[in-house]
Amino acid sequence: MIAVWLFQQTSSRLALGPVDLTIVVVYFVLVLGLGIYLKKFTNTGEDFFMAGREMTAWIAGLSFISANLGSLEMMGYAAATYQYGILVAHAYWIAAIPAILFLALVMLPFYYICKTHSVPGYLKLRYGEGARSLSAISFAIMTILMSGINMYSMAIIMKVILGWDIHFSIWVSSLTVALYVMAGGLLSAIFNEVLQFFLIWIGCGVVPVVGLIETGGWSGMVHRIQANFPGQDFIHMWRTTGSFTGNPMGVHWTGIVFGWGLAISFGYWTTDFLVVQRVLAAKDLRSAQLGTVIGAFFKMLVPLIVIVPGLLALAVLPFHLAPESQAGLPGVHTYNEALPLMLARYCGPGLLGLGVTALVAGFMSGMAGNVTAFTTVWTYDIYKPLLRKDASDAHYVSMGRWCSLFGVFVSIGTAYLVMNFSSIIVYAQVVFVFFIVPMFGTVILGMLWKRTTPAAGFWGLLAGILTSFGLWLWVKLDPGALHYVAFSEHAKDMAENVYRAMWSLIANFGVTILVTFITTPKPESELHGLVFGLTELDPQGHFSFFRRPITWAAAVGLLFVAVNIWFW
Repeated sequence: MIAVWLFQQTSSRLALGPVDLTIVVVYFVLVLGLGIYLKKFTNTGEDFFMAGREMTAWIAGLSFISANLGSLEMMGYAAATYQYGILVAHAYWIAAIPAILFLALVMLPFYYICKTHSVPGYLKLRYGEGARSLSAISFAIMTILMSGINMYSMAIIMKVILGWDIHFSIWVSSLTVALYVMAGGLLSAIFNEVLQFFLIWIGCGVVPVVGLIETGGWSGMVHRIQANFPGQDFIHMWRTTGSFTGNPMGVHWTGIVFGWGLAISFGYWTTDFLVVQRVLAAKDLRSAQLGTVIGAFFKMLVPLIVIVPGLLALAVLPFHLAPESQAGLPGVHTYNEALPLMLARYCGPGLLGLGVTALVAGFMSGMAGNVTAFTTVWTYDIYKPLLRKDASDAHYVSMGRWCSLFGVFVSIGTAYLVMNFSSIIVYAQVVFVFFIVPMFGTVILGMLWKRTTPAAGFWGLLAGILTSFGLWLWVKLDPGALHYVAFSEHAKDMAENVYRAMWSLIANFGVTILVTFITTPKPESELHGLVFGLTELDPQGHFSFFRRPITWAAAVGLLFVAVNIWFW
């Protein structure tokens, strides 16, 4: 029998039964115990910050995708799907798969061969201290801002499903993450992320299965959506993007391909150290590449537990959700509550505890990813080069542990910024476009073009950051500027973000190339292992056909093409 729970008013809540509560408590005890146990294996900086570089391809790959599968991913894209329909699935396919495969086959060899601890660490080797410091500071700010999303999401989960006090839920979950990351560093985060990966799929997999049964399958769900929202096309990915007014997002296909699919996607997946750090912990380059390809495969399946629940909310909820700005009004549920509402609707006693644990796992996975990335970049790319260069390895490990706790406390303050945006995914895109998109241009030009100069790396990165922030501020002060930034006054906030990303990358490329031609490059002797053409790469031709990363990357690429055609 299917348990259906409908929220007719804000005061409606579900209570955890003994079995549900036991599942949640066991989960918290398990992750804390795992972190404390792994502490004895993290005595050196390499152990604490890079997990000793001993992970297998499967562990690295599952951790790689789990670090991305946090509350931002689950709740944010479910909320965005309620706003814009299946167009949001582009975040998983065109805006993820090509970039992940590019990371695996092209960029990982450079990251791995130079044994960098971080992407800013690579920029130090390639360009010098200026580019490294600018990227490290901007990345540290970004990870703190992103951590606030996980805390805010956790508060929503407890509010919608359990009616728990917001502050209590934030502090308990945040301190749990802080404790196990302080204890075991990246090693603890990776093993907990693998555990959380399975919990998320088991707990949230109930929603699409039971929901599609209730609606009569995919066609039945589509029929209900069309009946609830006549005149709006929420179910096609490409065919409505030939004009700005043909789809709910107000975006043209050029924005999806060049803004989302190139600028944001490649910026995030190839230079955001939160995810790259996981595969750099693999035991060898082939394992790192295979782990990344494994992550790409599972990334393509994530819409089943994220996009489908958002579509089900469009089909079955007896009320319409509202932007986050209306949170707190009597009887109002916001876009960010789409997934918790679906979880509450389809998960009865027993399953509810598993579902809540899955969302808690998503929160903690995203939180741990941000904390470990912040800790590494702060210690190795800000504190060590700028504040204390000659301390012992034990001192840097101690700094990393305490920095984890500091990062959690600062993140709590940033959680309240999310309330100023229509949904958490819009907030996340704004932050990514500020800091991550420009970094991609700087990194890829440095890897592929040996002529790129240290001055060009710094000024190109700064130009991209300032362009992104300037365009965002322009639209905030003058909404009419949207016509120039996103080519249409009909563009919604997500469409504005993807076009702003495109302009930011163009500014980055333009300034980097211009400054390169008027400044002096590094001698080639300093670029070995850092630049294409000057780096000896392992051809991996001695492996059998089915053991080569490029073979499985091609298979994932074909599947990527197939799903885009199927949902055209």
